[in-house]
Amino acid sequence: MEQPEMTGDSVVQNDTSNPSNHIQEELGDEGGTQKAATLSSSVKNGGADSPQAVPETTSPPLIPESQQNGHVNNHHEQNGKDAARGSEDGMAVEESRKGATEGERVEKDDQEVIVIQDMGFNIKVVAPGIEPFELQVSSQEMVQEIHQVLMDREDTCHRTCFSLQFEGNVLDNFAELKNIEGLQEGSVLKVVEEPYTVREARIHMRHVRDLLKSLDPADAYNGMDCSSLSFLNVITEGDIDMKKRKRNDSDSVDCTPPDYVMPGAKDRPILPLQPMSKDFKSPQCLKVLTASGWNPPPGNRKMHGDLMYLSVVTAEDKHFHLTASTRGFFVNQSTQETFNPKPASPKCSAHSLIELLNQISPIFKKNFATLQKRRVNRHPFERIATPFQVYSWTAPQMDHTIDSVRAEDAYTSRLGYEEHIPGQTRDWNEELQTTRELSRKNLPERLLRERAIFKVHSDFVAAATRGAMAVIDGNVMAINPGEEAKMQMFIWNNIFFSLGFDVKDHYKEYGGDYAAYIAPCNDLKGVRAYNGVDIEGLYTLGTVVIDYRGYRVTAQSIIPGILEREQEQSVVYGSIDFGKSVVTNDKYLELLEKTSKPLKILPHKVINDQNEEIQIISSVECKGIVGNDGRYYVLDLLRTFPPDVNFLPMEGEELSEDCKALGFPRKHKHRLACLRQELVDAFAENRYLLFMRHAALQLMSIRQKKATTVEEEQTISKRLVAAAQGLRSPDLPPKDADGEENGKATDEDATNQSSPTGDGEQTSESKAIETKESRERDVDDASREVINAACRAIGSLSDSEFDVRFNPDVFSPGVTHPNPQGDQFRKQKQLVKDAAAFLVSHQIAGFVKDCIEHSITAIDGQSLCEALHDRGINMRYLGKVADLLCQHKLLEHIHRIAVSEMICRAAKHQFKTYMQGVEMLCLSAAVSHFLNCLLSTFSNPHPQLPEDFGLNMNKKKKNKKRSRHYPIANHVDREWASLSPQDMWSNIRTEVKEYFDFNLTCDSCDSAVETYGLQKTSLLREICIKCGVQVLLREYNFDSKHRATFTEEDIINIFPIVKHVNPKATDAYHFFQSGQVKIQQGFLKEGFELINEALNLFNNVYGAMHPEIAACLRTLARLNYILGDPVEALNNQQKAVLMSERVLGIDHPNTITEYVHLALYCFANQQVSAALRLMYRARYLALVVFGEDHPEMALYDSNIGLILHGVGEIDLSLRFLENALELNKKYHGQRSLKVALNHHLLARAFSCKGDFRAALMHERETYTIYKSQLGEQHEKTKDSSECLKHLTQQAVVLQRTMNEIYKSGSQATIPPLQISPPSASSVLELINIINGIVFLPLSQKDLDRLQQRQQVLGNLAENKAKDMPAIKEAGDQESSTPKVPEEDDSKADIGDTDDGAAR
Repeated sequence: MEQPEMTGDSVVQNDTSNPSNHIQEELGDEGGTQKAATLSSSVKNGGADSPQAVPETTSPPLIPESQQNGHVNNHHEQNGKDAARGSEDGMAVEESRKGATEGERVEKDDQEVIVIQDMGFNIKVVAPGIEPFELQVSSQEMVQEIHQVLMDREDTCHRTCFSLQFEGNVLDNFAELKNIEGLQEGSVLKVVEEPYTVREARIHMRHVRDLLKSLDPADAYNGMDCSSLSFLNVITEGDIDMKKRKRNDSDSVDCTPPDYVMPGAKDRPILPLQPMSKDFKSPQCLKVLTASGWNPPPGNRKMHGDLMYLSVVTAEDKHFHLTASTRGFFVNQSTQETFNPKPASPKCSAHSLIELLNQISPIFKKNFATLQKRRVNRHPFERIATPFQVYSWTAPQMDHTIDSVRAEDAYTSRLGYEEHIPGQTRDWNEELQTTRELSRKNLPERLLRERAIFKVHSDFVAAATRGAMAVIDGNVMAINPGEEAKMQMFIWNNIFFSLGFDVKDHYKEYGGDYAAYIAPCNDLKGVRAYNGVDIEGLYTLGTVVIDYRGYRVTAQSIIPGILEREQEQSVVYGSIDFGKSVVTNDKYLELLEKTSKPLKILPHKVINDQNEEIQIISSVECKGIVGNDGRYYVLDLLRTFPPDVNFLPMEGEELSEDCKALGFPRKHKHRLACLRQELVDAFAENRYLLFMRHAALQLMSIRQKKATTVEEEQTISKRLVAAAQGLRSPDLPPKDADGEENGKATDEDATNQSSPTGDGEQTSESKAIETKESRERDVDDASREVINAACRAIGSLSDSEFDVRFNPDVFSPGVTHPNPQGDQFRKQKQLVKDAAAFLVSHQIAGFVKDCIEHSITAIDGQSLCEALHDRGINMRYLGKVADLLCQHKLLEHIHRIAVSEMICRAAKHQFKTYMQGVEMLCLSAAVSHFLNCLLSTFSNPHPQLPEDFGLNMNKKKKNKKRSRHYPIANHVDREWASLSPQDMWSNIRTEVKEYFDFNLTCDSCDSAVETYGLQKTSLLREICIKCGVQVLLREYNFDSKHRATFTEEDIINIFPIVKHVNPKATDAYHFFQSGQVKIQQGFLKEGFELINEALNLFNNVYGAMHPEIAACLRTLARLNYILGDPVEALNNQQKAVLMSERVLGIDHPNTITEYVHLALYCFANQQVSAALRLMYRARYLALVVFGEDHPEMALYDSNIGLILHGVGEIDLSLRFLENALELNKKYHGQRSLKVALNHHLLARAFSCKGDFRAALMHERETYTIYKSQLGEQHEKTKDSSECLKHLTQQAVVLQRTMNEIYKSGSQATIPPLQISPPSASSVLELINIINGIVFLPLSQKDLDRLQQRQQVLGNLAENKAKDMPAIKEAGDQESSTPKVPEEDDSKADIGDTDDGAAR
């Protein structure tokens, strides 16, 4: 079968003849033809067969056709951020049947492959004022995309109001090129300037502003327009990809690291976090460009074609007033005092504003050309908008310049732009639900649907965030202004906003305001769960939770008609009063029944206030409302998952011994504590394995007691598998019915046998039939016995099938159950208790075990939180986790991060209530005072109060009255100003004890640093990220005892913390998972192809920027490197670093890892200087994030030491290598293979220095460890022995020479030592080993043999699974991942090993 030709990057084409083509093809959102790579014709979750070549395709449209006119026409305002993509009609696709779970396989038998040839060709574009140029296009592009490319090209970017004409006909923007008659290779498209309208003139002005600001990082620092920071090209002093170096000249390499990067350095400077490039400031083209005060044009001037007036101050300090007319722009005769709209003399006019400014300002013409060259030379990933806003916790002091577009955005809510369809406000709910209703029958439809969902969702999150900030800042009027501030609700831009307070004592029994604060996040988890199941016909609300200035705001889309009626009238399913009155609905039951198994929710009955039994399939709080649009909505999903009984003390309920040993149950601050979905899934999976294991043991027992045939065993096995899947086997009737039927059958048989007409043959036949029926009864009984025993053993809710589902209301206080003393209800309660015990005894213990085995690498609080959540462990268990970590010295680093996380979370809880009492006037003073109390050594900080503070105090009554109209209290409160460091740390200690049940033995920041080994810079970073605070980029003196660390000028901004449900690209994710499985099996090329295809699908759904695309690029780079293409590896990894910086943050743990990988590939490409700078950057970021005392630092130091060794900087190399050795000894043990490798590296370095005594000492350690761990016959032990002999010989030669010198006096000279510096290849080999990459040479014959064996084993496994599915797995405690034969160890390994050198 023909293999498709794959490249390392599926987005960028290999055509660099034209810079605009590079931009066009690399950008997903910003102008261009995005080629989709080939799609495999056979995709399975467990791996795929060889892909079948299918033609290239383009991506589907950005949004559904019904909404395109409303969005795509706005492409100018957003500088190409929301440009429409190509249509889905011409996609070469296959239909892949995907299951709801990742584990389901996609069978290729029923696949339908639709192949439509994609025609790529070149056209010629003729634009006014420039030479014609060629453009590469695809037949499936839309005309709109060519518009976008022209608006981004250096020589055509100044135009926005134009049409494209072909043979005199104006082309429709939304027409596909393949549908344009006569358009072919070499066709000429003409750019024709069109008349302006007011809208087009405003769009043009915004586009000019975007061009002038394209290099300005202000938007990134201010967290606006999805801009974010990237410093990779500053660190490497230019684009790595552009450096064409044939060889490395080590003499020219500057190897000296900054002092703060050296091992043992105590300083943790903040300034290097955001290094400024030489051309940091973009050239100033204009001083001012703003709308004139003469706007709008009077009626008589409108009739002359005037659209709007602009005011310009050029760099030469000349003032001009410009008119935007239907024909273009010209200079008029107006001044600040006089209105004279007539054209100036001499006349200056042009169709575009840029051309006009070029005429009136020579400096503008020169600087704009420079700006454009720098703009197009930047890597496209540095300037594409991210899907969600990323905020920086530090920022330099920026100059605030006049910007009329920014001003307009701030005060007009961008009317007419991306939040609004022209003529009406965007109906967010309709958009969100319509995209979910799109067809999903085949792959192109699913891609279109997921892309539309993602696009609308990202727009909704941005709008909700702006609205929430406006609500808290007091810029939105409440819909119930007469209510108390905490009870107010708001509607802005068709989004409903509510505050996280307990309104009307709704949560009184559950924890009051604290429960109301937690409920939105629980609700968000429920929305995520139901969206994940994705049941057709069941709808959830668009939901975003925003924390801003101490307030929690929930933003939701609005159900049509809900505001027109009371809640009691709206709810047709569920309860509005926590279970007192409950109603149900057949349609809801039908829809929710489909969610029961995937979400592990048990259908159950409750009794309402009228003493009726009501059937529900959710918690009682879950409400069903049928909107005026006829859709069935579910909301208030805060108790979707079972309660966590470890934090729910109840009378008469006993927990397991493991739970009681750890002090559970504990009273929590609220009673809404629920188990995580990850834990529910892990628990069900664990019970399933137990079920199969018990069943396997029962089968073995039956086999020993009764001589069963193979057919009988297969029958029992099939019934068992059906029961395990929650299905009753149709050929196994219930016991009672079976007994009756058997009895009847026996009587009939007896009657037949007693008939006098029977002869001898009939008698023997009857006996055979009776024997067969008897054995069938035995098989039925045995089947029931096996299934019943397994069900009892694992606590299944059913005796005849595996049924592990949870009743979320089982411990709800206000809910009445039909038979609370019954056996079934007891089982339901026990299952919830078992899940809580499973978390404590299995998941937490497993987490600690994984930490000991170094399979978890927590670097900061966020990575620790993600690792716990992946195992279903809530953060409220962090104190228990920390206590267990404390018992293992090897886990000191994770214990330190856990303590730091508890301190920061406790401080965040305090920050929330602290900020609610602060008025706008004092925000910066209050935040700086809070940080001083938390982090400063100065014991008596005083806040800097504004001068009119006392004056405001006299207006207390008036302000209290005003506070009813705003969500935040405007009255002045002195309480925040009286906070002291002693109070702060006392509160933190109390909060850590109450929330995490951890005893914090420190009473100040200094004692916390000393006791737990924390560092203040890391604490500052964590608290700023958690609370949304941005501080000034400068060096802070935390240890001064005479002055406070922070002043109010150090607080630059407060940002929102946004939580939302991130939509997933399911097909792309399955491709990615399949590729990873292939890689783990050793089939790197097949894995590479699948990952490459996943990259295409991710690009189709997410656009060009997303964390999952960064993960794809990183994996592709790793595979490129292993498959012998370091240049392509460098290219892909550079994109991964840029993307990680942009979408995750410049100091995110993933970004640090990406830097390390990029350094490796730079060194492999002989870019030694760049490799060192990248490693120094990674080490610096690691120092800021977690400090030096961490096992990851050993990896960074080993890499740096080896590179320095390679360029002859032995003394510097030794400092890093020795530090790596100490860290590995501490965290891996003295006898670890990592320590052995470190000793070997030091031996090499000392031998190059001529210090053979030290070299021998280290190599002996290496030999001793290898011998004890691997044995004398192992290859590594033998290599170390040879190295020892060589070093001994060198040492003997040197000693003899020294002895001769002593004997013969001073006349003798020491001959030069025969020390050869290490070759680049040998250094690279060791760097590969350190980073877990081992190349082992294999012949093609070996590879073919291994692949054949793997396929044979796979076929055998499949056949076996058909015969006796799942039984063999049950007896095996290992996971069901396909096993790799032993020989596969000889394949290239890319996993991080304890020590690659040991292989």
